[in-house]
Amino acid sequence: MSDGVLITGAGTGLGLETALYLAQRGLDVYASLPDLAQQEGVAAAAVERDVSLRVLPLDVTDQSSIEMAVGTMVGECGGIYGLVNNAGLGLRGFFEDLSEGEIRRLFDVNVFGTIAVTRAVLPHMRLARRGRIVIISSAAGRIAEMTISAYCASKFALEGFGEALAQEVAPLGVGVSLIEPGFVRTPHFTVNRGQAKAALNPDSPYYAWFVRHEDMVDDLLRRNWVTPGDVARAVHGALVSRRPRLRYVVGGRAKALISLRQHLPGGLFDRLYFRQVRRMVHGARAPAVT
Repeated sequence: MSDGVLITGAGTGLGLETALYLAQRGLDVYASLPDLAQQEGVAAAAVERDVSLRVLPLDVTDQSSIEMAVGTMVGECGGIYGLVNNAGLGLRGFFEDLSEGEIRRLFDVNVFGTIAVTRAVLPHMRLARRGRIVIISSAAGRIAEMTISAYCASKFALEGFGEALAQEVAPLGVGVSLIEPGFVRTPHFTVNRGQAKAALNPDSPYYAWFVRHEDMVDDLLRRNWVTPGDVARAVHGALVSRRPRLRYVVGGRAKALISLRQHLPGGLFDRLYFRQVRRMVHGARAPAVT
């Protein structure tokens, strides 16, 4: 059995960088894509980095697609050593501007997609008595932020799922790790920003606040030093470590905020941090609604 690793959502951003990084370090990488139109870009990146990747179609919201991808990998590798649940969507906007359909789509990919792929690979790991399951969560799964309520809810759900699953499968020789990046400049914040349709409507009562908060996010991204490679390095550590940690926080700002919330007494962090953010955002008055 080879040390085959399946990565979901590997067409761009963190997924692609993780696939390339792992392949450079000798792992047998299966980069799965929801849309094979991304295959040409993945192939070009692999040539540039001088690595070999196996590309598979895999839509995490389609059970037959999941079964076909997992079956192909098991047939070629004899099993699955690692799963990196990376496929995910963003959704930005004040809650009242998020449609039911947008929220359900987000959870279908971020939560139920992760659960479905994990369910498909776990029997193979259990029978082999070895394996690693890595879930790309977020610092937003530990500290919620305004304008991403549904996204935070999906990541909080993954945190609970991963923490519970880790306890269930540890006796089987299977490790579970949650990767929690802060801001990372990837297509998630550029071409795939995931802004809710109604959030961009100037008639929304939250429009001015939303625009102010988006400007704040852009400013943080410009000053951010965390790279997709930093995330890929954490994923690699979770896959190859003899005793992988449950959580890997990536990025200095994320580490500082999570640590402060853990160690400040009572609700002091909430009062200090959230109050400051609210003041910065709500300084822009929402337009009157007629």
